[in-house]
Amino acid sequence: MRIVVPVFDGFTSLDAIGPYELLRMLPGAEVVFAARSTAPVTDDAGWLTVIPSATLDATASADVLLVPGGPGASRNLGNEALLEWIRRIHATTRWTTSVCTGSLLLGAAGLLDGLTATTHWSAAGKLASFGATYTEQRVVEQPGGIITSAGVSSGIDMALRLAELAAGRVAAEAFQLAIEYDPQPPFDSGALSKASQEAKDYLAAR
Repeated sequence: MRIVVPVFDGFTSLDAIGPYELLRMLPGAEVVFAARSTAPVTDDAGWLTVIPSATLDATASADVLLVPGGPGASRNLGNEALLEWIRRIHATTRWTTSVCTGSLLLGAAGLLDGLTATTHWSAAGKLASFGATYTEQRVVEQPGGIITSAGVSSGIDMALRLAELAAGRVAAEAFQLAIEYDPQPPFDSGALSKASQEAKDYLAAR
């Protein structure tokens, strides 16, 4: 099970590392972090770096393609070399997936036209510009193995569903137990439809 995660400067760390923590437990898993070069790649906060294990040019196929989001995803929407690579890898996958605004890269590559998909709520309009219909659902599956997930933390939910598809429910439940993923947040403010206006205003002012 070859899992390829493309990374770029400005990616959101949890988008990649959250699903990685689960998917690395799949039987026979091989995880490849790929980038334009093997130089360190820095996340959107500028504090965490990932050292890619392969270049994009040297990565020709995947069982699972997992595209993270973040400000760097938006900056790469016109990067035709990256978009062509996504299209090329997608042709080899069992599942092509995204977390957060990684779905914008799938959209820019032409993979979401006419499909219902999700992304971070702040990018819903941009997602629609690529011909997709936005939904607030945490995880959206489409025929052809395309799975999109909403903002940041939803990548863990997506990875659990992907683990179930790849290895069965018992394995997925075991992986969930291994990372003790038992969400009990102290606030119910994790979706745009639930957040208070004060919380929205606080974000807008940052």
